[in-house]
Amino acid sequence: MVLNALIVDDEEYSRKSLYFLLQENCPEVTVGAIAKSVAEARSLVGEQQFHLVFLDIAMPKENGFELLPTLQRNNIMVIFTTAYDQYALKALKAEAVDYLLKPIDIVELKTAVSKAVDWARLIAQKDPEPERDEVAKKDDKTSRKISIPSTHGFNVIDTDEIIYLEADSNYTNFHLKNGEKVTISKPLKEFEDSLTDVNFIRIHKSVIVNFRYVQGYSNKNGLQVFLTNDVNLPVSRRRSSDFLDRAKQYFNR
Repeated sequence: MVLNALIVDDEEYSRKSLYFLLQENCPEVTVGAIAKSVAEARSLVGEQQFHLVFLDIAMPKENGFELLPTLQRNNIMVIFTTAYDQYALKALKAEAVDYLLKPIDIVELKTAVSKAVDWARLIAQKDPEPERDEVAKKDDKTSRKISIPSTHGFNVIDTDEIIYLEADSNYTNFHLKNGEKVTISKPLKEFEDSLTDVNFIRIHKSVIVNFRYVQGYSNKNGLQVFLTNDVNLPVSRRRSSDFLDRAKQYFNR
């Protein structure tokens, strides 16, 4: 499958750089047009059929997010390309395929294009929704009780009260909404298995987070998740793709 793409960026160097990166590294993409502004992009979308837009965010007069309604009406996928990392969560909520920081890394670009191709294949299928519905049903189970052992018995905790879990050798620290930290003499892996049907994801070999408390994500200074309790946690590169995919499902359901 070959995707017809539109590049939207007000900087000439960025437009040319991305065009050549795609030409040299992404045979799944054909650049059908290049726009210098949101207004020009709207006009092109009205004239041509595009599958994918590489969209800058910070541009004069109108920013990239103001083009989204036009793209969504035309079922056009979006990969954001920007020099700023503070828009990452908003991009995920906008159902972007990916969010690439400039200067664009070739490996990350190829990964983003691969995601777009997979997404396009799903859209092209006659009925791609059942699989997504199953994901939504699993994610709808946003809260339940789990029991964790204590010195004299056990405690019952609502999963909604857990901000994140952190491995500490063969122990696990539960960081709770009320600020309390509960340490359990069991490894993190045991709790990962029991939390697969609620909104938790392992972002690192030693950390599981609850999406309910994620307020931002950045790959500017290493991959990080920002939580509502002012804690920043690292996301391993191996788990970053899965995190972004799950984040899109969570924030857009």
